[in-house]
Amino acid sequence: MRDSDQAIIDTFLDSLWLEKGLSDNTLSAYRRDLSTFSEWLGKNNLSLLKVSRVHITQYLSHRLGLGLKARSTARMLSCLRSLYRYLLRENQLVEDPTLRVENPKLGRPLPDSLTELDVEKLLAAPDVETPIGLRDRTMLEVLYGCGLRVSELVKLRISEVNLRQGVVRVMGKGRKERLVPMGEEAMDWVTRFMTEARNDLLKNNLHSDILFPSNRGGGMTRQAFWYRVKAHARTAAIVRKLSPHTLRHAFATHLLNHGADLRVVQLLLGHSDLSTTQIYTHIANQRMKDLHREHHPRG
Repeated sequence: MRDSDQAIIDTFLDSLWLEKGLSDNTLSAYRRDLSTFSEWLGKNNLSLLKVSRVHITQYLSHRLGLGLKARSTARMLSCLRSLYRYLLRENQLVEDPTLRVENPKLGRPLPDSLTELDVEKLLAAPDVETPIGLRDRTMLEVLYGCGLRVSELVKLRISEVNLRQGVVRVMGKGRKERLVPMGEEAMDWVTRFMTEARNDLLKNNLHSDILFPSNRGGGMTRQAFWYRVKAHARTAAIVRKLSPHTLRHAFATHLLNHGADLRVVQLLLGHSDLSTTQIYTHIANQRMKDLHREHHPRG
């Protein structure tokens, strides 16, 4: 990658962090996409400031030729649009090369979810007689009971959990704060974990405010916790496909299945746009169709 391109990418990402407060994960994804694009440009004797609409479409064709999914290519194109709007604003370009470049056509896949029975089996999988098992059981309960993202869960602090009022304060994407009710089941497990197991995991780090420490006493990574979830899913003999958002999707789907208002679910999930939440109505509708087909004599 050219040094000039690297400098542009670094400055652009810094501006995104300051203006929009994007998460580290999102910024890392942007950096990967832009670095890959810059490397492709270098192989064609081009740079970020010497790009036309033709080059953008050629790169899209190149990605599709490699068999990369249309969804990841659309995300990459969105990243490029942001970059070139920024460069226009900074007067480093006079024309946006991403204008009139069409997005790849996407289907709308339904998110992976679990049945209520699968969730019960997963929640019952950890061995709660051990500190780690009790921690995992509590984390799964909070994850499902509050609809959190895994990254939000592992960053929770004791100061952000109010057991008296039964709410948890979550800092979501774009540094947007929301209050989510916990429910009695989640509150009971958090109380038990803090009483019986948390200090054992903290070891010599008793001053830490992290709610769910690792077995070494520090904070957990989302990757480490997701490894634990998959291990518990194997114990529970769950064969459905899992993703880091599976329990969050189950939270939203089961709420709608039991009659929750879509806008309430939007607030609980921390979605800024209702259209993002509406995907779950497709799951709920599909569930009704499946039940009709299975149980109705004319189904």
